[in-house]
Amino acid sequence: MSIAETACHATPEQAGLRVERLPFDGIPGQSKLFLDYLRDPTALRHFYPEAVKSHFDLIERRDRVLANHKTDRGALCDALERLNRGWGASEQTIEHIQTLRESDCIAVVSGQQIGLFGGPLYTIYKALSAIKLADCLAQRGIKTVPVFWIATEDHDFAEVAFAEFINRDCRLSNVSVANEIHRKGLPVGHAILDNSIERTIDELLHALPQNEFSAELAALVRDSYQPQRKFGDAFAAILTKLTSERGLILLDPLDAELKRLAAPLYAEAARRAPQIAQAIFNRSRELVEAGYHAQVTPSEDSFPLFLHDENDARHALTQTSTGKFRTKSNGNEYSADDLADLALREPRRFSPNVTLRAVVQDYLLPTIAYYGGSAEIAYFAQTSEVYRILDRPVTPILPRASLTFVEKHTGRSLDRYGVTLTDFFEGIDHIMARVVERYLSKETAETFNHTTQTFNQELDTLQKQLRRVDPTLADALDKGRRKINYQIDGLRTRFNRAQVAQDEAVNRQLQHAFDLLYPQKSLQERHLSVTSFMARHGRYFVDWIFDAIELESNDHRIVYL
Repeated sequence: MSIAETACHATPEQAGLRVERLPFDGIPGQSKLFLDYLRDPTALRHFYPEAVKSHFDLIERRDRVLANHKTDRGALCDALERLNRGWGASEQTIEHIQTLRESDCIAVVSGQQIGLFGGPLYTIYKALSAIKLADCLAQRGIKTVPVFWIATEDHDFAEVAFAEFINRDCRLSNVSVANEIHRKGLPVGHAILDNSIERTIDELLHALPQNEFSAELAALVRDSYQPQRKFGDAFAAILTKLTSERGLILLDPLDAELKRLAAPLYAEAARRAPQIAQAIFNRSRELVEAGYHAQVTPSEDSFPLFLHDENDARHALTQTSTGKFRTKSNGNEYSADDLADLALREPRRFSPNVTLRAVVQDYLLPTIAYYGGSAEIAYFAQTSEVYRILDRPVTPILPRASLTFVEKHTGRSLDRYGVTLTDFFEGIDHIMARVVERYLSKETAETFNHTTQTFNQELDTLQKQLRRVDPTLADALDKGRRKINYQIDGLRTRFNRAQVAQDEAVNRQLQHAFDLLYPQKSLQERHLSVTSFMARHGRYFVDWIFDAIELESNDHRIVYL
């Protein structure tokens, strides 16, 4: 195996990590579309026209991507260099931007909403996934750079204004920024941090454990999140610091020059708005008829761009009965051509909706592939129609890395009580019941089981006799049985909780494991911030993430530290 092939096939085990693989069909809440896509993306080519089974198949579309990339690379890279230098870019990042200037360079892209202190863990998983694949392709002799699209144009501030972590008491906790820094309708990237961010940082650092990594973490957070800095710039600064040695290029679509470069696509999307809306509506119906779901609720009257007012608040446009478009905020009506002309003259007044965003991204960048999560994979099933109408090659979407990290003390607790991550999917009460039955009060647990079994056996006998006399009496007994079993199960749960509560150490270990591994009944990566692990392991944690990413695997991975 060549050096290049070794890099492309790198496994966590080669880096000394202990990893278990968990197929996504064993994780609650996964959609049928996502699971089918993981099994074989090429079987869904009606919805994903350029789907690939493996990243090795991406090379076949390289020439087509390059031929269709019409954006001025010089202007694009000038803007990227200006932005990334402003965020403290490393020389490796600047070198990657210089490589992107070359006409035969392609990009592996990912992106995510901005989030406080870097957002939830899957944000950096996406960034490092793009970096790892770009490294793989570059080592195979293909000029490739990693790019991260910062979704600064989103306006739902409540989704991104907080960070969750495991505090020094080993409990799930969170901090947030003041809602007052964001005005309704304003893109979140334009929100400006005020002096309250210093208090938020103090709360975070005070809540996290104090150790040899504390000073470095404090410097990372304080250098990135400063009063009078835009929220988007603060996010970009911390992500830059976390990925500096790997040369990730960050892109902020709110930048005026990037909007100018995207203006021709904005205009074409505006002119074809009715076609786009109808195509997405039809595609959504096809998805439902095929047994899947439509991630975006479509409307035949929708417009693919938001219109921004003089205060930069964005407004959705919808088609009226006259065939023109208007916002709810004012009575002005525009034809599709009017809006197309306005987009060319004043592109800063527009931002793409969710179905157009990826197309804008891949118009600006020579994108060979995009790393996304399950929701984005579902979006792409509808977005592919927008690519088609705008005559753009459809970008393949690859499933991002999905990881759960188990720290040593938690791993020891799991081993001690014979518990695995999948057990937490059934809830904390299920875990407590198992621990009580096996370790704390086996005799009482057996009594509960004996009582339930004996009770139901006696009721079975009674029910047979009742059915011979009057079947309606037997049916009435079924209802009574359910009520009695419900009461016994409730009593069993209360007993288990009381028993665990009496053993403070066991209670603390189980609750901590639940908060760490399955916080709020969701995967760890969707809640915890990278700061939660860096507080305990320093910057080594970022390296462990990178090492845990396996390009050839679509499973969720459980990584033991």
